[in-house]
Amino acid sequence: MNTCVLHRPACLAYPQLLQLQTRRKHLNLPSIWEKSILKSRPIVASASSSSTSFPPAEYPANPEILPETKPKRKRQIAGVDQEELQDPVILADPDSCFCEFNGVQIHHKIYDVESVATNLSEEGTSSQPPSANTKVNFPMILLHGFGASVYSWSRVMKPLAQITGAKVLAFDRPAFGLTTRLNHANHSSQGSEDTRPFNPYSMIFSVLATLYFIDFLAALKTILVGHSAGSLVAVEAYFEAPERVAALILVAPAILAPLNSGPVAKDNLSGKSNQTEGEDLEVNSKGNWFTAVFSILSKLPQYLGQAIMRLVKGMGDMINSLYKKASSAFLRSDIGIMLVRMIIDKFGLAAVRNAWYDPKQVDDHVLQGYTKPLRVKDWDRALVEYTVAMLTDTAFESKPPLSKRLREITCPVLIVTGDSDRLVPPWNSERLSRAIPGSFLEIIKNCGHLPHEEKVDEFVSIVDRFLDRVFGV
Repeated sequence: MNTCVLHRPACLAYPQLLQLQTRRKHLNLPSIWEKSILKSRPIVASASSSSTSFPPAEYPANPEILPETKPKRKRQIAGVDQEELQDPVILADPDSCFCEFNGVQIHHKIYDVESVATNLSEEGTSSQPPSANTKVNFPMILLHGFGASVYSWSRVMKPLAQITGAKVLAFDRPAFGLTTRLNHANHSSQGSEDTRPFNPYSMIFSVLATLYFIDFLAALKTILVGHSAGSLVAVEAYFEAPERVAALILVAPAILAPLNSGPVAKDNLSGKSNQTEGEDLEVNSKGNWFTAVFSILSKLPQYLGQAIMRLVKGMGDMINSLYKKASSAFLRSDIGIMLVRMIIDKFGLAAVRNAWYDPKQVDDHVLQGYTKPLRVKDWDRALVEYTVAMLTDTAFESKPPLSKRLREITCPVLIVTGDSDRLVPPWNSERLSRAIPGSFLEIIKNCGHLPHEEKVDEFVSIVDRFLDRVFGV
């Protein structure tokens, strides 16, 4: 009886056990014993494997978790698809032009006053310029800022052609717009060091390209208009060939203005003082050898200090050179390129909106105009090379700092800035106007970093009055 009691639960569960085994066979599921064997064997997928599948055909896997059925996510930078980057010529506008300079296909656009007048007459609008007296007959070359392109001048090129009575040309500097991107490492390895072409991403290349376009326009002189970082190119082009520049117009110039205007005189006074001390030392040495020896000994700490400073400077230059080489190598690596792409993706569109006084005015058309160059092949590598060129550029090291050369500008200069510029503060433009003799300063109210885009009519009127004041009858 006790035995029956002990086995009764098992006897009662036996029909259920049979039912469970029957269901397992029907569904082709492994038993506990088979599971233990499967765990002890390595699983090898092959064409000759058993038709048994886990999970069984009656219970297919959720198709939503299969990687094959997931929609492929496109790589995008600032909303621009990066899967199929294209040649700049394919992305060009109907009025785009290309010309070769030092092996680089430079994208540019030209507006002529005659073609503008023809288009306006066809549209039924007046072709009379804002000021009838302003006919300077000097062409204009427009130089965009960092991250911009010819597109940033699209709203003012026709009006500027009207008030100048001449051609207006804007071009994309290398690394920006639709100008072709070159692999500088391969490009610079051709030829010897003397015949090697300029780095297309360097400042000197942009300066020489600006002078090339003056000849391209068949002009003796031209008016250079630079925006932000393009103002630096305009000023350096002036110093390279001042006789070719009729006037400078600097819009929100990204040029660090000097704090004072007297360092040169101070240096000259120091030189005069040193010369006087040297002459006194020579006279004393002829008159009294004891005084001469004493003077030399008294100067010994100064000489040692100067020698130590030269040594420290040499070590600093060596460390700086090593730092530049390490930074260049890092930027050119895959990690550096990926970092640049992440920065553009994260802050690119935000920077465009931040450049305007009213970010709400930045519509899709403006964003597409600024992000179109992100569809060009190797845009990211070109941007890296541009950054490396800024770190390692030594073309202007032999010249005095730009802050000391500003007072040497003798051509007419107009500085235009917005009162709400968050990228280049207006007080810097005020200092810059004081550093350039005879320059004119205009501050546009309720305007950000892009007066030529945000306040088109007011910007054109300011330029018109400046040209009338400088070149008008």
